[in-house]
Amino acid sequence: MTTFDSLLGLASRFVSLGSYVRPRRTYESGSEAVMAKVPAAAVAASGLIGGYGVARWTRKRQLGGAVLAVAGAAAARQWRQQAGGKAAGALTVGYVAAFAGSHPLAKKVGAWPAVFGAAGAVALASWAVADRRG
Repeated sequence: MTTFDSLLGLASRFVSLGSYVRPRRTYESGSEAVMAKVPAAAVAASGLIGGYGVARWTRKRQLGGAVLAVAGAAAARQWRQQAGGKAAGALTVGYVAAFAGSHPLAKKVGAWPAVFGAAGAVALASWAVADRRG
């Protein structure tokens, strides 16, 4: 396991939306336990929305950036597992581009509509490339 894999594993533990929605459960599948997963589309969209929300309400941009980065790392790990490295790389670039693109868009339509639009675009791309494959 590389250092990158270790960091992604650590990040995915912090972005466990499953424990927020309902208690995490493991199910036996053969000889290994399988944990119920939150779709990567939801993790990525939540990272964009949550990152902005945390930055706005705490008035600490670095804290919002940390939320954005942890969620992005967790989503990237799921993308790589579900769709492979090239797709994960493309989706990660899309995640960062959506974040960057929401800033100029916010000047035209407002901050929250820009964030929701960027999150929706990332979620749709994630679902199309990785999540719908199962």
